[in-house]
Amino acid sequence: MHVREINVKQDNQLTNLVLQDIAMRQRQCFLQFTLDSIDDVRTLKRLLDQFDLISQASDLVVTCFVPVAALPLLRQRCLLTWANDTLATDFKVIEQQHAIYWQTGRFNFNVSQQPVIYGILNITPDSFYDGGRFQQQEQIQQQIAAMVSAGVNVIEVGGQTTRPGFNEISAATEIERIMPVIKIIKSYYPNIAVAVDTYKYDVMQAVVQANVDIINDVNAFIDDSRKLKLLAPTEIGLLTMHSSRSHEYQNLTQEMKQFFETNLTKIMNYGIVRQRIALDQGIGYAKEADGYQDYAMMRNIDQFNYLQRPMMIAISRKGFGAKLFGLAKDDRLPVTLVAEAYMYLHGGNILRVHDVTETVQLVKMLDTIKNGYWFKK
Repeated sequence: MHVREINVKQDNQLTNLVLQDIAMRQRQCFLQFTLDSIDDVRTLKRLLDQFDLISQASDLVVTCFVPVAALPLLRQRCLLTWANDTLATDFKVIEQQHAIYWQTGRFNFNVSQQPVIYGILNITPDSFYDGGRFQQQEQIQQQIAAMVSAGVNVIEVGGQTTRPGFNEISAATEIERIMPVIKIIKSYYPNIAVAVDTYKYDVMQAVVQANVDIINDVNAFIDDSRKLKLLAPTEIGLLTMHSSRSHEYQNLTQEMKQFFETNLTKIMNYGIVRQRIALDQGIGYAKEADGYQDYAMMRNIDQFNYLQRPMMIAISRKGFGAKLFGLAKDDRLPVTLVAEAYMYLHGGNILRVHDVTETVQLVKMLDTIKNGYWFKK
């Protein structure tokens, strides 16, 4: 008995395009099992029915359409019935083909198995939500400890806000703000990845020396050629962001696809491997701040699944909560969680958030539902 992934093709070209689109955007795949007996076919069909899967049998071959997220559980249930080394190997090969890794300094996150909880820690007086909250060392240490206790994977330290209309500070001031915090995290929490949110080359130089794991650049690393030359020989993960503050689009999704394809190529041309790069749509960075383009970008997140790169959900407490509901920033958590849930279910797998506890709960609840198949004991 064995299983393999197949491409299903129909005579109708439109049907093929639709099937490919569904498979990519919903992260599903066609599997074909070859079995040893008619009894095995019946047994497998009953199992696939328990997964609510569409399947078709022809002689000793069964074909089905499976969510990639369900593959580990399907493998586990199959191996309970057929203790078959070949089958186990086949499943592992298929799962590995769909695995998406983010290589970031000391860490290699498999975001297809577990999303990254990416906590925000702004050491700024003027960030849109938490500006001024974490200025004293005791406040900073308490917040780091709280995020770690809640289950954060990455803590991003920010010393320069990029909110609409922001005032730029010097690189020296930014470095002075963030360096002590980087040292605290690396000294006391070595199992937590350290990220820095900066677009300045001089700051990047300093944090490379500090051995951070991730750099998040709202300018996508391509505004200064020195950046990629600096980062190429390191193992630092790059979070590259799309922004449209300076221009408007005719076709949002297509032009965003073109941006990311071009940006990935430019970054990799410096010798940076694709596995080190994650993407951010840049919600909140449209020409019209908190405008309706943001909702289109929340909706179209699954359009970028074909790139097979981690996609960040970066909407925590942003202005859409005020735009739609008139909510103050301290009252935006519920609508943030609703929007994050939609984006997570449609392909986002790095959640950049202020509220770690609630986000961990959101992910656990949705993952439990996604794997909520019932089998009689």
